[in-house]
Parts: sequence; C-alpha cells; structure tokens
Amino acid sequence: MARVLADEHIKLTFLTTKPEDVMNPTASELNAGIDASCLIFADDYSWTATDSERVGERAICEGSASESPGIGNYDLGVTAWRWYDPETGETDVEADALFQAIKVKGTVLWGYERRTGKEHTEDWAEGDEIHLGGEVTTDTPQATTNTGFIKYRVPLMSGRMVDFGEVATGL
Repeated sequence: MARVLADEHIKLTFLTTKPEDVMNPTASELNAGIDASCLIFADDYSWTATDSERVGERAICEGSASESPGIGNYDLGVTAWRWYDPETGETDVEADALFQAIKVKGTVLWGYERRTGKEHTEDWAEGDEIHLGGEVTTDTPQATTNTGFIKYRVPLMSGRMVDFGEVATGL
C-alpha cells in the first residue's frame, strides 16, 4: 500500500453540456469535456466541501442540543491562465477553452474532480471515483495581481453536487 501526493493526481473536467445524469456522468461525457487539470493555478484552487448547514430540531423531552447535518456547502473556484497565439497575439481558441467557458458571470457548467492514484493525464473510466462534482455557476471573473501571466480568478457557486460518486456505465 502507498499513499499518494496529490501532485499530478487531480483531474478536473468541466462540461459545457449537461450530462444525462448530473450525479452520475459517464466516462464518454467526461472525456468529451474540457480537461482543466493543467489550465488552472494550484495555489488558490478550491474544489471542496465545507461544513453543512446545521439543523437543530430537538424534542422537548431531550435535555441537550441535538443537531443534524442539513444542506451541504462548498468552496469552489479556479484561477485560469489565458492563452494566446504567440505569432498573432490573438486568443488561442482551443488552448483558451476553459476561460472561454467560465468568463461570463452566470454561466452554468458541470464540473467533476477525480483525486485518486491515477495520473491526471489518464482518461476517465467507468467506475472511477468522483471526489466532488455537479452543477456550478460562474461568478464575475476577477483580475489577479500581475505576476507576468494574464489570469483570472473565477469563483464558482454550487448547484446540485455529488460527494464521492462514481463514473456511470455508459455508451
């Protein structure tokens, strides 16, 4: 048995078309999406669950507080590099696909993250564990401090999400 550093083992994919089943996308749907694994900065990448809302409904006969987890909350956001053609200075449409997909506030996308022993370069496969995924909505892109790169931080708001799901069987 071995533990694995997260470096090169996180695969993040965004879909611009809603999967047939948001909670259980297929490998073919995921592999057709935008692989964002090497298009975002690691230092402020945020794709995680946070504390759930708490529901405190106890019976009058209970002597102490009794809480139950309510609605889940998430901290989601990415900083994307911009990509340009070095000869013309124009946007490199293919390389800049992620930013093009997330640059407009209110855009709905579907994002899925795999954190396993697989390399980020390996395609999604049936049965892969989805660490966290589902529907996200973009907020306003924020210009970052100039470090020599043109990049934008895009906060994401969660919609319907799945924690520790599985890539579905599909065609």
